[in-house]
Amino acid sequence: MLQSGDIAPPFSLPDADMEIFDLASVAGKHHVVLYFYPRDRTPGCTLQAADFSDHEDDFTRHGCIVVGVSPDDCLTHAEFRDEEGLSIRLLSDIDKEVCQLYGVWQQKEVDGVKKMGVRRSTFIIDKNGTIRHAFYDVAPRGHAAAVFDLVKKLESDNAD
Repeated sequence: MLQSGDIAPPFSLPDADMEIFDLASVAGKHHVVLYFYPRDRTPGCTLQAADFSDHEDDFTRHGCIVVGVSPDDCLTHAEFRDEEGLSIRLLSDIDKEVCQLYGVWQQKEVDGVKKMGVRRSTFIIDKNGTIRHAFYDVAPRGHAAAVFDLVKKLESDNAD
């Protein structure tokens, strides 16, 4: 599992518009909130994506980009984004390579059945590409606000 102080593994993934998001391309320019979620259109995933979208301007004012990653394909992301009015970028990891790279593709037990799935997780990555905070088994409600507080603190720490 990745922890605070680790270098964020580099990756490139397509978003809902099939445009590539490359983590290395924002290095030195933006902090990144990278969150992993199981799939589009589930109640928790919808709440989390809507919450981050509702506060996207706040994150942007603090030099931060928010991106969500799930194994859903680009078309599913585009439909989800449009149906829910989401503004954050949703990245498609259909091969689960980035989920594995970040250690969030794990065996889970649901109703007594073991299967592989995404562990809902969030990483706050600073402008230098260092993971400053890593959260696993995230509860969607209120998570965006808690993450925003840490991003604000990250900016004030850099100002010192």
